[in-house]
Amino acid sequence: MVSARFAEFINIWRRSFGIERSIDERVCEDAEGNPLPWYTYPAAEYLTQFDYRSKRIFEYGCGRSGLFWAERAALVVEVENNREWFAKWEREFNRPNLEIRLRPEGEEYENAIFENGDCYDVIVVDGIRRAECAAAAVKALSADGLIILDDSDRVHTSRDYARAIAEFKAAGLLQVDFYGFCPMNCHTKCTSLFFSRRFSFATTAERQPVCGRGSLWAMSRRRRKEFYKKFG
Repeated sequence: MVSARFAEFINIWRRSFGIERSIDERVCEDAEGNPLPWYTYPAAEYLTQFDYRSKRIFEYGCGRSGLFWAERAALVVEVENNREWFAKWEREFNRPNLEIRLRPEGEEYENAIFENGDCYDVIVVDGIRRAECAAAAVKALSADGLIILDDSDRVHTSRDYARAIAEFKAAGLLQVDFYGFCPMNCHTKCTSLFFSRRFSFATTAERQPVCGRGSLWAMSRRRRKEFYKKFG
């Protein structure tokens, strides 16, 4: 037996986040079936507050995050080292603003970010050779951009992650860590954002923060009173 309040807690995870289906079916999607990056839910909800319509995104490592960003940004470029995964993503991710590059492991992989001589507003380090990719990312980051490092709590067991974070710190980026559950997993982890000190992305809403999934303040006044009466 569980209490009504705890049952509602589980229901919010099921209903608002779709986490049960995500875990059982191994899909990186929200409750409505929209693609999600494999970041922690707090990190993903924070990131969705910003307007990326004029932004350029680069990702080390391909996945559902490519579709997530392609729905929001002007351009998304991803680099993949695995030929089979590359073929899968190229077939499934048919978006005009999404480019996927196949590059082997080694310098060609991390240097893919420099191929067009572009700077990027958001850079995601979530594939192989994270320390080397981190060093490249700080050079290709726009003056007011941010870098995302997923699974950053692996810094305690991985020299690669420790070196990556050291690169970001040496570049003067500001680190903000988002701990919590994420799609597909039954355990918590951390997604870290590293901000330029000139970070200045516009938000999509008039006020920040917006109400997240399961928030009381996203409810109508009447619904909120009913909730308090039942579970308060």
